[in-house]
Amino acid sequence: MRHVSPTETARTATETVDTDAGPARITWLRAKKPRLVLAAGHGAGGGIEARDLQALAAALPAHGVSVALVEQPWRVAGKKLAPAPKTLDTGWRGLWPALAAPGLPVVAAGRSAGARVACRTATELGAHAVLALSFPLHPPGKPEKSRKDELLGSGVPTLVVQGGHDPFGRPAEFPPGEYEITEVPYGDHGFAVPKKADLTQDQAMEILTAAVTAWLDRLP
Repeated sequence: MRHVSPTETARTATETVDTDAGPARITWLRAKKPRLVLAAGHGAGGGIEARDLQALAAALPAHGVSVALVEQPWRVAGKKLAPAPKTLDTGWRGLWPALAAPGLPVVAAGRSAGARVACRTATELGAHAVLALSFPLHPPGKPEKSRKDELLGSGVPTLVVQGGHDPFGRPAEFPPGEYEITEVPYGDHGFAVPKKADLTQDQAMEILTAAVTAWLDRLP
């Protein structure tokens, strides 16, 4: 069951979708003449207010990409802790028909835990590609507990955008594979850059959005 907000405009709408993990929510930011949908999920410690998700939502519609910001059921329910990966995948699967409803190719995206969900389910759901923002390659300080198999197993064209100082995996730590990776210099796991860095926070987000836009343009 889907409920569209009565406050929607021609290009922005909020949609609630029932899944087997509970009600989830999609905030649509639609391009005027869309050619793709970028469906972006949040991480385990925050929601769609994350700076990288908001930057993409602001930038991509002008390039023919409709953005669907996805809030997992646990977040919609007001819980503070994310459930197990299996439950996150269940919520994402339940949302997929709504994401695919416009009849356009869907790029599965997410930050941190959401990136893992996108990678794990991409082939099964028929995602056109995967955008992995701040992919948590390993827990901080525990490089031996690698999650590289999830990333390498996406089965579709994949772009990783990673902060240069991300404690969950710096770009140089990533294994070779059939994916692309872009570094946001100085960025931490949330792409925050220190004030002493030789680029501003706005410039960091410009690096991110420019890399994603160019990659989406190259997709077949």
